[in-house]
Amino acid sequence: MTALSPALKDYLSMRRALGYKLRRTEKLLVQFIEYVEASGADRITIDLALAWARLPAGGDLNWWSGRLSVVRKFATFINTIDPDTEVPPKDLLPAPKSHRAVPFLYSDQDIAALMAAATIFSSPLRVLTCQTLIPLLAVTGMRVGEGIRLDRKDVDIAAGVLTVWLSKFGKSRELPLHPSTVDALRAYLQKRDQLYPNPSAPSLFISTAGTRLLYCNVQWDFSRLVRRAALKPRSKDCRPRIHDLRHSFAVRTIIDAYREDADASLRLPLLSTYLGHLHPGNTYWYLSAAPELLSLAGQRLERSLKEQA
Repeated sequence: MTALSPALKDYLSMRRALGYKLRRTEKLLVQFIEYVEASGADRITIDLALAWARLPAGGDLNWWSGRLSVVRKFATFINTIDPDTEVPPKDLLPAPKSHRAVPFLYSDQDIAALMAAATIFSSPLRVLTCQTLIPLLAVTGMRVGEGIRLDRKDVDIAAGVLTVWLSKFGKSRELPLHPSTVDALRAYLQKRDQLYPNPSAPSLFISTAGTRLLYCNVQWDFSRLVRRAALKPRSKDCRPRIHDLRHSFAVRTIIDAYREDADASLRLPLLSTYLGHLHPGNTYWYLSAAPELLSLAGQRLERSLKEQA
């Protein structure tokens, strides 16, 4: 028999060493271990895992499947130490098949419309923040969470460089900025200091209370701006999302390479580094669903074939 709580610490330490944060996983597994101990059992069984995963009763199948998946990985780890530990089979509570949304690629006009729509907010600071954060995400391809986590010290105005610290998989990176982006950030900081000279948080972007922005509030504001700007879904699977600002940056970077008749394959590793991906392969799926990019690639291939004929 293996004590589950100490084993959980070992399991989390091992996976975090690989770059996973596992905050939600830790919370769920602590709850699961408490459930197992409350049942009087001394090890993981399929019945216990299934019963816990199906909480609350009447829950969504995706939710149940996700909970069981967390236990399955932990049980697999424990099974290597205690062979009597039962591992729930993968076909138990399978999640419904899903597919990734088609990226909504924002044009310059779309970004301008979102910025103009920000005037619906009554707070000048809120307007200023939206009109700076959204275009910054669009021209750097940063994840939304990375933009929110930026501190003021992470922006070197003199050098024109922005530093993203310990993002996904613990990676940090420096992002060179275009002079126009540097000017926009300089103007934002000057106006921000006038509107709120003594914020309580060190963050670059602050709320009307002087605190760091919350993702849920940024998402809510963005949804309002999309409606105000009248940006419509292009299909049932292609709807304007804030994360698609990152997709748009990636696609437009490669489109620029094609239009300049440059070697897009050489630009891909640079783009991957700029986006903070572990490997260029992680960047590929950002590009694979863009009709505009596929069209340009097809035109280049056709031209190449004609030259060879």
